[in-house]
Amino acid sequence: MLSKSQVKYIQSLHQKKFRAISGAYIVEGPKISEECIAQAPGKVEYVAGLSEWMTGHSNILQQIPRERLFQVGAAELEKISALSTPNEVLVVLRKEEALDWVLPENAWCLALDGIQDPGNLGTIIRIADWFGVSYLLCSSECAELYNPKVIQASMGSFLRILPQYTDLVPWLSVQDRPVYAATLEGEPITRLREAAPGIILIGNESKGIRPEARALATREVTIPRIGAAESLNAAVATGILLSHFCNR
Repeated sequence: MLSKSQVKYIQSLHQKKFRAISGAYIVEGPKISEECIAQAPGKVEYVAGLSEWMTGHSNILQQIPRERLFQVGAAELEKISALSTPNEVLVVLRKEEALDWVLPENAWCLALDGIQDPGNLGTIIRIADWFGVSYLLCSSECAELYNPKVIQASMGSFLRILPQYTDLVPWLSVQDRPVYAATLEGEPITRLREAAPGIILIGNESKGIRPEARALATREVTIPRIGAAESLNAAVATGILLSHFCNR
């Protein structure tokens, strides 16, 4: 059973400022929790799960010190959960140290300009992982990586990407790679004959790419519209673009 102070601590991690202070975050649900424990056992602070889950995953839990394992009831899990419907297990993890990376030659990078919806950011991370794009550059206005909604939407893919938060325009201005900006007025992606690996720039859900960032694009591309929809969801657009760029 979790103590009152432990319950209060886990509840505090629902808020960004306390995640920043503590250097910890939460993941919830069987699949993502199992993946995090298996891949980063040294980062685990707490595992709080229903008895059935704890018993069924005793093998992977052997690598976690016993004092960090807590069997809880449904009511206690609901109390610490950030989800409207708690799902069997919650894990508290230490954050990874932020690493400044230099984009390797022939590597693709996603640059996100103000993706503020946590669900969109998590889905984009999952899509990037699917297409093997590890490098993710987020503008300072993007949603926080460790927001519970980002973590849930990424379904464990956040463990395999290399995120970096920075002021986007200065970063783009010193890059020597092609920058492909996703715009409504760009060249149809279906007609693109050649595309050297570079940076794919995705804009804010409602405002698109800021003019000062767009001005730094080498090439503008678009997804041809056949129907009458005004625009595409940012994550959907990212998936379509990566399917064209990364399968060449």
